[in-house]
Amino acid sequence: MDNRISSKLLGLIVLVFGIASCDQRTEAEKIVDAAIEAHGGEAYLDAKIDFDFRNFHYSIYKSPNGFEYSREFTDSTGNVKDVLNNSGFLRTVNGVKIDTLPEERIGAFSRSVNSVAYFAFLPYGLNDAAAIKTLLGESEIKGKKYDVIKVTFQQEGGGDHFEDQFLYWFGKEDHLMDYMAYLYYTDGGGVRWREVSGIQEVGGIRFQNYLNLKPEDKNTPLDMMEELYVSGKLEKLSEINLENIQVVPIPKD
Repeated sequence: MDNRISSKLLGLIVLVFGIASCDQRTEAEKIVDAAIEAHGGEAYLDAKIDFDFRNFHYSIYKSPNGFEYSREFTDSTGNVKDVLNNSGFLRTVNGVKIDTLPEERIGAFSRSVNSVAYFAFLPYGLNDAAAIKTLLGESEIKGKKYDVIKVTFQQEGGGDHFEDQFLYWFGKEDHLMDYMAYLYYTDGGGVRWREVSGIQEVGGIRFQNYLNLKPEDKNTPLDMMEELYVSGKLEKLSEINLENIQVVPIPKD
């Protein structure tokens, strides 16, 4: 066979298999892919993100192969730095490693750091290997149409919060995440609704502030939160505002 024909045939086979592989992604996965692209896409990769949230300074790095989240603050003991990465959790005070933390405190600090990083990075983290995405259908809020995606997590790789459940509303036209709701079990559990209250675009990434709302009954089913929001029956609990955001690209090797 002519080598040129052989090369063309091989290229065609690769292309066909590539298309088939893309088509194997579920509709929910395709919607999340589009949302990640709309919020920043490749700008998330190989970038360190710094911001202030309440009384803490956070530095977040996340790639397909690893992550490192840190927060710093000052209290009566001095400068405290918590670091959570693929190797585990580490706390230092004035640069000195603390080896005497009980396991429950390590777990609590790790969950706190991870939670802030998770929400700040949305929707990027929704393609983590442990995330299970399901398209629930379409919805309309304030005249805008949305795809509603439910996200749960496998126990293996899903972290301490793998039992939590999340709903996301992605605009059908612009693919932006305007609302989310979630069910959590830590600290007595409950449900929350978040709506976007402000937007900052830094380094090609869309960062969103939120109003954090809750129902009167903490045992409200997660799938009722949209109805309660639309009918004005949710109470404002807090505001989630990121400040002094910086995005620093990390040079590739």
